Amino acid sequence: MPETGRAWHLTARPQGWPTPDDFALREEPVTAPADGQLLVRNIHLSVDPYMRGRMSSAKSYVEPYKLNEPMYGGAVGVVVASRAEGFAPGDHVLHDLGWREYATLPAERAAKVDPDAAPLSTYLGVLGMPGLTAYAGLVRVAGFQPGDAVFVSGAAGAVGSEVGQIARLKGASRVIGSAGSDEKVELLTKEYGFDAAFNYKNGPVAEQLKEAAPDGIDVYFDNVGGEHLEAAISAMNLHGRIAVCGMISQYNATEPTPAPRNLAQIIAKRFRMEGLLVMDHVDMRPQFVEEVSAWVRSGELKYRETVVEGVENTLDAFLGLLRGENVGKMIVTLGA
Repeated sequence: MPETGRAWHLTARPQGWPTPDDFALREEPVTAPADGQLLVRNIHLSVDPYMRGRMSSAKSYVEPYKLNEPMYGGAVGVVVASRAEGFAPGDHVLHDLGWREYATLPAERAAKVDPDAAPLSTYLGVLGMPGLTAYAGLVRVAGFQPGDAVFVSGAAGAVGSEVGQIARLKGASRVIGSAGSDEKVELLTKEYGFDAAFNYKNGPVAEQLKEAAPDGIDVYFDNVGGEHLEAAISAMNLHGRIAVCGMISQYNATEPTPAPRNLAQIIAKRFRMEGLLVMDHVDMRPQFVEEVSAWVRSGELKYRETVVEGVENTLDAFLGLLRGENVGKMIVTLGA
């Protein structure tokens, strides 16, 4: 068993955009497992937009990161030592003690995963939390029905790309996506099968969405907020639905943002808008895994990963994610 391992600590609460001065990579003792615990060597770490909210001390749906203690996040690793029934050294597990090389945790916080059924990294992406977020958000929260026209913002990311493809596979009449580069727009239409896509940096979102969806939209899956949400409300058809997964355009704002300025349209259009937290929909996991894994195996649903090597580069990966540098799921790999 190793004596020490490296872990990322939050050392100050970021004001606006996080900077490297707000974090530190520190050497920490590796703790042997007690009864009912596992020691895991992490292989892949996940960085996700929601983590920015945990860096604030504001009250939210999840506990903030504590200062000068290891941060948390999704991870897949291999069991090094076990004092828990049902787990043995060599088993691969999914857990939530990421941002570090080694994790000692209660067995109930770990779930076995099969590296022969799918690549380990997919349990953090297309078959993991982002995938379930996409599936539950579209199917349950947005109440998707065949024939719906669907608009997805942040559509080249891990969640957005899966939302659009699931909508297409389930019979959407039209799937539209927005992304932050021309290369991502091409990926959406040529690889993921979106009917239309646009680069939101190339002009007003409302104008580009109107051109891409001349008959309006029935479902908006929101990962961005702000101008995108305002544009979606303008394009929304009668009795449309909005699933709000994230508002990444506002995460680093230091002042209140004005958009959407047209929320009063909710009255005339009678659309429904609901927030989405994946933890409320874990009961859908068996249905999600069965349906989506079949699409992945058949090649009907495609996914991309942006892989960064080394625990020392975890912060760079997270900051790159906030800047939109990833295509698909952002993964930090520490080696097999």
